[in-house]
Formats: sequence, structure tokens, C-alpha cells
Amino acid sequence: MTHRHRRLAAGRTALTVLTAFGVLAGAALTGAAPAAAVPGAAALAPGVTYRQFDLPAAKGTTHVHVLGVDLRDPRVRLDLLHPGAVAARSPVSALADAAGAVAGVNGDFFNITETQHPGVEATGASVGPMIARGRVVKAAVPRGQRFGPALPPGTTTEAVFGVGTDRRARLDRLTLLGSVRTPAGQVPLRGLNQYALPVNSVGAFTAQWGGASRVRATCGTDTERAAACSRDTYEVTVRQGRVVAASRTPGRGPVAAGATVLVGREAGAQRLRKLSVGERVTVRHRLVAADPRTRYRFALGGYPVLRGGRPLPGLDGTTAAVRTAVGIAAGGRRLLLLAVDGAPAYRSGLTIAEVAGEMRRLGAVDAFSLDGGGSTTLVARAPGRRTVSVRNHPSGGAERPVPNGIGVFSAP
Repeated sequence: MTHRHRRLAAGRTALTVLTAFGVLAGAALTGAAPAAAVPGAAALAPGVTYRQFDLPAAKGTTHVHVLGVDLRDPRVRLDLLHPGAVAARSPVSALADAAGAVAGVNGDFFNITETQHPGVEATGASVGPMIARGRVVKAAVPRGQRFGPALPPGTTTEAVFGVGTDRRARLDRLTLLGSVRTPAGQVPLRGLNQYALPVNSVGAFTAQWGGASRVRATCGTDTERAAACSRDTYEVTVRQGRVVAASRTPGRGPVAAGATVLVGREAGAQRLRKLSVGERVTVRHRLVAADPRTRYRFALGGYPVLRGGRPLPGLDGTTAAVRTAVGIAAGGRRLLLLAVDGAPAYRSGLTIAEVAGEMRRLGAVDAFSLDGGGSTTLVARAPGRRTVSVRNHPSGGAERPVPNGIGVFSAP
């Protein structure tokens, strides 16, 4: 008996006696049936299933793990997993257990390194917009400042996957609308709790940012992440509607609750230098969806790979890697959370084009790529357990701390 046959036989036995969680009978799935409807999907909790299977791919057989989530079940919900600060990271398993999630996957790409800027701290902050529990947390960095593979043509760092207050999942775009009103006039706000600000702009940092240095926000340009840090910067702190402090360089350390730190670079710095301690300043900001009437319970960044059942034009069909993705079906009421296994035997992975194709075969109409490589992590709680366990093999050999993820929650 081959190693593969022994594994499949063990899976069938485990499911029969219900003593092993999530080991599935059968070989790779190639049909188009929805995940929750395929025999062998193990129930984790009301409205939540899990399965794993081998998948033939261009670079060789890979192995994938899939969570099926049914938002039609009122006991089920999704929400953002994150450590409580934008500039902070934690393993997905720790985030899920802290929030009480029954399952989850890692989320957005993030500022993982700063080798191009010696002496500048890597913040760990994510690339795209973020909404948690209905509250706006951060906006998107400029396209040229993002980490991760090249974006498909026509897409943007403002792209998000989210679940609205109507309990429907959707792909969308969240744009920052904000302003800084000063005695000398109004200044556009071009950043919110993000590790990179557009050239010539002003950005805001709140207590949600965390304690990391804000210097990184003034490094690079809108088109070149590795460009030098700006030498023309300024920072002011606003509390209770008045300027209370100013500095020629961005600082570090937590922002006090209720306060806002404004960081400017180039023309933005020149505007902030005109402010004096004691002057009145009003800062306003919000994230606006493509349909302004849409309100999100949670949202996080990445990029779309499938829309309306069709893969996006220009998807990379050459570079295979370990991937994480989320698919949407049934009008936003059913979800598929997919993670490619990073074990050495399967590390060839999938191309982005293959991710889109597999999501479509699994029944998704829309799909969204999340961070991959060493970040790819899928966790799930076995029935009767109080904590989750990692179901895939992270390609780095252990969980990588990440800035956010998608949490699956289910009430008994």
C-alpha cells in the first residue's frame, strides 16, 4: 500500500469512528459542487464545515484545507481577528482563541520588513483598509508601497473583502474621506493609521495605531516602496480639538486615547508647520464603500481574483506559491476559506490563476486573495474542544505572527 493510500484509508477509518477531526475520505475534488454539500466535509459547529484534499496543479500535486461557512444560519458570523493595534502581530491561533472563534485564516499582506530603510522599524501594519466590529481602524497605503505579489490590472490597495451589517459578504473598495480643519483653512486627510503616506500629504494616527514608530509613514513614494525616507516632515498632536505638541520628526509610542497625531511629509509638513500650540483643529475621517449606503461589520484588504464567476484578466498563471483565499457564493451568504498546505511535499502550491479557478470549481462566484507564503494559516476547533489547532502546515515550520485575519464564530 502506498503512503497516499495509507493516508486515505486512515482518513476513512477516522471519520467512521468520529475520533479524528477533519481527515477526509477520497481523493482530490474536481467537481463544482458547493463545499458544504460535498460528502466528507466534517461539521465543526453549526453552519461551519472543514475538509482537506489533494489538488492537481501545474507545478505538481498540492494539498488544500477548506472551511465552509453558512451565514444563512443565524448562529454563525464572521468578524475580524486582530491583536488590538494596527502596528502589532500575533499568530492566527492566538487571535482566534482570544476572540472565541471556532475557526479562522490569516488576512491581509503587511509591512513585514524594512531592509530598504536601515534603522527604520518595520511596523507589522497591514496594507489595506480595516474595519473591526463596525469601527473604522485604518485606510490603505499607496499602491507602490504595498507588500505582496503584483496586483492584477485594474485593482487597487483599497480593495476589501468584508461582511456588512446585513450579514452578506461582498468584495468592495473602501476609500478614505477625511479633512483637517485649521484656522488657515482645510487640509485633505490622506492617511489613517497606515505605515505609508502619499507624498505631500497629511495622515492621522489614533490610539488604534499602537506604539510603533511613525517614521515609516514618511518613507518611500507613491510608486517606489524602497525610495528614501523624506527629510521634510512634521508632526503635531491634537487633543480635545486643540494642538498640544509639535515635532520636526515623527515620533513613536502609544497615542493617548482621544488624541490624534497628525504626520505630514513635504507639502503636508509645510501645512502643519503653520499650526501653533493652542490653535483649534478638527480632524474628520471615514471609509466610504463603492455604494455609500453599505455599512460593514468587518473588512480587510487583499485583492480580487474572481468576479461574477470569471477570473480577473491578467492573473499570474506562472508563479506557484502557498496561498490563502476567501470565496463568496449564494449571494454573499455562503463562504469558502481556503489555505494551501505548506508541507515540503506540497510546497509547489498554486498560481493566482489556479486559485481563482479552484474557487470557481468549489462554487464561489467571487474570490479574494489574502496573504500567503509563511503567513498562510488555517485554524479550527475540533468539536468539544475549547481551543483551535493549526490544520495546515505553515511553510516556515511554525505560525507566523500576522496583523489580522478572518474569524469564524458559531453559537451552540
